[in-house]
Amino acid sequence: MCTSSWSGAPTAEPGVGSSAVDETGVERWFREYLAAYAACGRGARETGSLLEYYGAPLLITTDGGFFPLAGPEQVVGGVEPQIVAMRGAGFDRSEVLDLAVTVVNRTSALVRGTFSWQRADGSEFNRVTATYLVTGGTAGRRISVLAVHGA
Repeated sequence: MCTSSWSGAPTAEPGVGSSAVDETGVERWFREYLAAYAACGRGARETGSLLEYYGAPLLITTDGGFFPLAGPEQVVGGVEPQIVAMRGAGFDRSEVLDLAVTVVNRTSALVRGTFSWQRADGSEFNRVTATYLVTGGTAGRRISVLAVHGA
C-alpha cells in the first residue's frame, strides 16, 4: 500500500531554485552559448568557460551512450574531447541551419538545432542535430541535458 501522495506540484530540494523561461529569452541566451562554444572550438576560450552555460549535473546522450556528468570537472571532461576534435579539424564557425525553442513549463525549455561546423574556407566537416533541455535555476539558465541525434 502506498502511503505517500503527490499533489502534482514539483518540489524543490534545498538549494534548487527556479527562474522563469520564455522563448525569446531562451533563444537569445542559447545564441550566446553558441558563440561561446564556437570560441572554444577555435581555441579562443578554454573549455571550462562553458560552465557558464552547462549545468552540473549534465546528462549527455549520443549514439555512443548515455553519460551522467555529476560535477563541474566531469562536465568539462565530458565536453573537452569534442572541443579538441573541433580544433583538430580546423573549426572556424558554426552555421545555424535550424533552431527551434519550445517552452515546456515555467522553468524549462527544449532547444532543437541543426548546425554546420565549418572551416575558415567555408568547407563543412560536420553536421550535427541536437536537442538541449535548458533549465532556469538560481544560477540562471543552464543546459541540463544534451541529446545528440543519431546519424
